[in-house]
Formats: sequence, structure tokens, C-alpha cells
Amino acid sequence: MKLCIALDLPSKEENLQLAKEICGISDDIWLKVGFRSYIRDGKEFVKELQNLGFKIFLDLKLYDIPNTMADASEEIAKMGVDMFNIHASAGRVAMKTIMERLAKYKKRPLVLAVTALTSFDEKTFEEIYEAPIAQKASEFAKMSYEAGLDGVVCSAYESLDIKEITNNNFITLTPGIRPFGEDSGDQQRVADIDFAKNAKVDFIVVGRPIYKAESPKEVVEKIIQKLKEAK
Repeated sequence: MKLCIALDLPSKEENLQLAKEICGISDDIWLKVGFRSYIRDGKEFVKELQNLGFKIFLDLKLYDIPNTMADASEEIAKMGVDMFNIHASAGRVAMKTIMERLAKYKKRPLVLAVTALTSFDEKTFEEIYEAPIAQKASEFAKMSYEAGLDGVVCSAYESLDIKEITNNNFITLTPGIRPFGEDSGDQQRVADIDFAKNAKVDFIVVGRPIYKAESPKEVVEKIIQKLKEAK
């Protein structure tokens, strides 16, 4: 498993300070740049993080008509980020259009599809998708796999089933990870590192347990050690 740290702090300066604090702990730490940070700080912020040596997951969850999504995906590829995501509910045509457009790049980013946001519980999910989370997540994952994507964003609870209906190389990235049983906050389907390992998760995303800690660096070091033990 790899650690992906969510940079969700209120300012660019705070996010950069966190990135600099953890720089050098491991060569295999990824940073997640989401809506808030990207809208506020833009490409320049991403470049600063890349210059520190981090791999970047651009978490914008693209969702639009297929051609517009493919256009946006090309612009993301030109930025040199390592991974980005789209919404699986945009559909098979959109996913195939994106992958066809990115095929010309020698080094393209990994493309993941969001199945079900980890903030959903069963009731609120069914109100929108008219199906249980596990069922729909598996359907979205199979569609993404068949469309040629590299993996999906899901909770740790769906990861194992998704691996079984696709293959072990199909990436599962799981937000809502509370490494050592911390408070779940606004996330509904959370898990710890041991659960994620047993579910064959490839990337765990950790945010608040790190950046709200008194010593974020110590927490990251502790997580990295735990991941080494989990191999």
C-alpha cells in the first residue's frame, strides 16, 4: 500500500509547510490536491509540490459530457501529474473517450473512477442511485475496468469485491482512512490500515489525522512504519 496525504488546509502556505515538513520521510508518499486547493492555488501550487519531489494525485472528480472530460484530461496530462480521477457515473462512453485521448501520451497519468463517495451512507446513496452501495460500486468498477481505466476510488469495504471482479492489478484507492482508529468526522465508511491491507487496497488517503496532529511528521512516520509492517 502507498500513502496519499490530502492537502486540505485553509491556505497554500499551510499546505506547503506540511509538504516541506514531511519531505524526505519516504520516496513513495503521494500528495492529493483537491478542489479547494486547486481552485485557490492552481497549477503553480502543483508545480511547487512536484519540485519538492512528490507524486501528485489531482482529485477533481471530472464529470461532464465525454468530449469536455477528454479535453480536461488532456490538460491534466500536460501538467505532468501522476494520477487524477473522474466520476464513474459519467458513463462508459466518457471513460473510453478519455482513455483514447490519453493514449498518445508516452507517460500518461493514472486514471481512476469514483464509484461511491465515502461520505455516503446507504440511505443517502440509494436516494440518488437507487441501489445499494456495494452493488453499484461493483457495477461502476467493472465498467471502469472494461473501459480501460487504471482503477477506482472506493471505500475499503468495496475493495476486495472489486479486485475479485476485475483483477489484482486494478487499483483501489480509498479515502476515509483513519490509520489508528481516529474520529471519522464527516466520513461514513472509514477503515484503519489493517482493514485496508486485508482488503488489498493499493492507496490509502489520509488527511485530518495527519494535518490536525500536533506533530504531522511523527504521524506520517508512524503510518509509513505501519505500512512497512503490513507488506
